[in-house]
Amino acid sequence: MTNNDLFDGVLIFTQVVKSGGFTAAAQVLGHSNSHISKEINKLEARLGVRLLNRTTRSIALTPEGKVYFNHCEQLVNDAHDAFTLLTQNDENPKGELKISCPLGISQSYIQPVIEQYLSRYPNVKLNLDLSDKRIDLVSDGFDLVVRAAPMLEESSLICKRLFSCPTYVVASAGYIECHGRPYHPKELQNHDCICYSNHKVPDRWEFTHKDGEQFAVNVRQKIKTNNGNMQASMALAGFGICRLPEFYIKQALEMKQLVTLFEEFPQPQVNVYAIYPSKKHLSPKVRCFIDLLDERATYTT
Repeated sequence: MTNNDLFDGVLIFTQVVKSGGFTAAAQVLGHSNSHISKEINKLEARLGVRLLNRTTRSIALTPEGKVYFNHCEQLVNDAHDAFTLLTQNDENPKGELKISCPLGISQSYIQPVIEQYLSRYPNVKLNLDLSDKRIDLVSDGFDLVVRAAPMLEESSLICKRLFSCPTYVVASAGYIECHGRPYHPKELQNHDCICYSNHKVPDRWEFTHKDGEQFAVNVRQKIKTNNGNMQASMALAGFGICRLPEFYIKQALEMKQLVTLFEEFPQPQVNVYAIYPSKKHLSPKVRCFIDLLDERATYTT
């Protein structure tokens, strides 16, 4: 393959996948079905791999096609962003904004930002992924990711801290009544604990003495999940003790549905970050959303 035909068929291929078929893609792009089919065939021939499995009713990406699509989608998005930077002003963002955010943060913090953003910029379409799962921001085609952690690993991405919040070890009154209340973190070795599986060592919880000395406890793991809302729900149902940032359990604490434990052993605060690629200029749609996140962070803190 020469550099001259490196991008031939990329736009058509990504549109076929997004549209779910040749006919729908042809309608979007203004081509005939036969033209779309020929371009896909030519692209597969140049690459030397099959990208799509076709039947009379549907298409499906092959494993190679899925890898290729992830990268092509990002190329197309970058090209659209580059065009947008040159053809629109900062007050008129448009296009699709793809964001990933944990469910707990979205409900307590991001939702008001989204409502304000969409009201202010009606030409933007929002693609919102609510999940705690680990993602590759660039390969998965996200414009921005919101994540919470005591500290993020080093990367080439821009990590903008929005705000910090406390973390609590909590249990329901029903659990305490049934299993007793632990007064020292080391007692967690004898209690059912609900752990967060995205941590490197889910069943190892860190604490700090009043004098500042840190220590860790290997807790007895009863439930492990990658979702903070599920942790909170299991704790509310009395299935164990969990450790969560305040934004997951703020309402439950205010309503006294959960009891905080070990208040004399403070937990490390969790920082909430906006993460976005550093290798490209920010498009107006992303920059304006980050500006609103900043405003919300100032109000929150």
